[in-house]
Amino acid sequence: MVVVGWQWVQFFAFLIVSGYSLYLFAKVVYHRYLYVKLGQPVTMEKQLKERFKTAVVQVLGQQKLLKDKKSGIMHVVIFYGFIILQFGALDIIVKGLGAKGLPIPGYHVFGLIQEITVFLIFLAVGYAAYRRYGEKLARLKRGWKPSIVIFLIFSLMFTVLFTLGFERIIHDMDFSWYAPVSSMIAAAFSGVGTTAATVFFYIFWWAHLLILLSFLIYVPQSKHFHLMVAPINILLRKTEPVGKLTSLDLEDEEAESFGVGKIEDFTQKQMIDFYACVECGRCTNVCPASNTGKILSPMHLIAKLRDHLTEKGAVLTSKSPWVPAYAFSESGSHSFQHPDGGLDTNWSSDSITNIEPTISLQKMLWSTGEKKAEDMNLIGDVMTGEEIWACTTCRNCEDQCPVGNEHVDKIIDLRRHLVLMEGSVPQEGQRAMQNIERQGNPWGINRNDRAKWTEDIDGIPVPTVKENPDFDVLYFVGSMGSYDNRSLKVSRAFARLLNEAEVNFAILGNEEKNSGDTPRRMGNELLFQELCMENIATFQKYNVKKIVTACPHTFNTLKNEYPEFGLEGVEVLHHTELLDQLVKQGRLSPQYELNERITYHDSCYLGRYNNIYDQPRDILRAIKGVEVVEMDRSRENGMCCGAGGGMMWMEETAGKRVNIARTEQALEVNPTIISSACPFCLTMLEDGTKSKEVEERVRARDIAEILEEAVFGVGVEKDKKAM
Repeated sequence: MVVVGWQWVQFFAFLIVSGYSLYLFAKVVYHRYLYVKLGQPVTMEKQLKERFKTAVVQVLGQQKLLKDKKSGIMHVVIFYGFIILQFGALDIIVKGLGAKGLPIPGYHVFGLIQEITVFLIFLAVGYAAYRRYGEKLARLKRGWKPSIVIFLIFSLMFTVLFTLGFERIIHDMDFSWYAPVSSMIAAAFSGVGTTAATVFFYIFWWAHLLILLSFLIYVPQSKHFHLMVAPINILLRKTEPVGKLTSLDLEDEEAESFGVGKIEDFTQKQMIDFYACVECGRCTNVCPASNTGKILSPMHLIAKLRDHLTEKGAVLTSKSPWVPAYAFSESGSHSFQHPDGGLDTNWSSDSITNIEPTISLQKMLWSTGEKKAEDMNLIGDVMTGEEIWACTTCRNCEDQCPVGNEHVDKIIDLRRHLVLMEGSVPQEGQRAMQNIERQGNPWGINRNDRAKWTEDIDGIPVPTVKENPDFDVLYFVGSMGSYDNRSLKVSRAFARLLNEAEVNFAILGNEEKNSGDTPRRMGNELLFQELCMENIATFQKYNVKKIVTACPHTFNTLKNEYPEFGLEGVEVLHHTELLDQLVKQGRLSPQYELNERITYHDSCYLGRYNNIYDQPRDILRAIKGVEVVEMDRSRENGMCCGAGGGMMWMEETAGKRVNIARTEQALEVNPTIISSACPFCLTMLEDGTKSKEVEERVRARDIAEILEEAVFGVGVEKDKKAM
């Protein structure tokens, strides 16, 4: 009777504790759901098959996590280990309630799998602790909060093994290789007797249950909410091209503002991003701004917005984000504390890049103050202008993020509010946009000089659409290719190659306008849409069917963003794509040998935005004598040159110049040529070689210029004369 009574007490206690824990869990999740509902509704394309496929690959296949092999394998072990151990946890709970365990076929094998899994999780969690506190990886936060889960997992694994060990003593089980660890624990405590073993069994049983339930309640109140939110976030991700920004309806008469000026202006999908963040720091680890001492850190961007949403959401919904609420202090809210000396990270390092100054400053300045969340300005108290304008929109952060967060669109939305609602933009950027608006180019040079570059091209014909109305390919030269002295050489080289390959092409001449990439990335959606519609009207006027451009920024804008505004049935190519086709078709023959050691710099807007990595390299490999060498950071993980997102037209005033860091990375492989396929990158890399005083032995060249040398054999001599 005593045993039966104890089992009923155990059962009811289990129901009460588990039921209350599940209630708290549901409560905290529901409150965060209400916070997300404060955001703007967003319509998602269905495309369920594609969404589900991506979610399976990234969640079950851990695709993004394995970009970092060491931490990726560690996470795979923990991820699948916990899935496997849920069956073990259920088995232990059932045993503690008086049953014999789960009726699983091959139960002994099941037990062995459980113990092996526990051992592997011990190793994985130990390695996780070592990465954080032994290697002291700069991207990983340290302290008691980031360590809670490590302690919980360690404790959970110990309780599993000791519960199984004392169970073996109670039932007088012999040593078994199907349960080696618990058998050794049983052997070590064999002298305690059955009664004491029973007591210890229930102590560890309850410890296991309470840790498990504590973990359940803790998860949605911490960064580990990603365990639930990340799969949803990946499933709801954008299926449009990654290079396409969401448009603003500027004719919406009911719109009170444009862009994001307060946390509720973000979409609900963007808010899910906040809660999906695991604070692994991979985004910050690759960010060119963070790497060179700017205040922007993509990880802190998301974390700060999450904290602010949680605190302001609690006020707007009157629902506490914490359970049990009495255990947490409600005084004050997080805000960015502006130091009197400005936001200087005091960046200095013997290495090429270093994220520690940025992370240290972010940690120091994001703290709890007396100001209430509802009284804070999103731009100023949460996000600073320096952070917003430091982004190069390279998307390396998004490419690395294992939970599918999108950082760039949030920064662009903040810029849109600054530009469209407050008229606030750095002076150099404002000047560039005014020049684009007045003359169609960032320098303010006469719009009627746009085709002047064709006058000095050794007699090679470069017809306009009026002169060659039956053209097959429109060469969209772009502002850099039309006006920038360095990029003019690329335009001429490309035109010469097109002529040699007998491509029937034409240019718009003075009818061409800026593509609008720069205004859009700087937040001036109005100017972008005006330029976009004017260019599309011109394309339709001349029945354009195929466009080629040497600028990845223009290429991305025309290919991925113009179709939304009416550009239909037009094929858009980057010049490396077309040149690669012409070489492979035999229409261009790189007959001259170039004895060069060339490293190729991947343009962000060509690579990560449009997945063009092989064509430029294939062109280089087709040239006799060329040795192609890869930088440590190349292809998907190539570092930005520092010019994207409008930064081409603005001065870097903090830390190290991004283009210097990228040039130093290129110089590590001892090239004779640093090649690129973007006028912005070319300018930044050439400036980098000059700053490093290596321009005499290391040239910066566009792919078209290198191919021109190989086809005609005159480029080197021309460059020497130019010097």
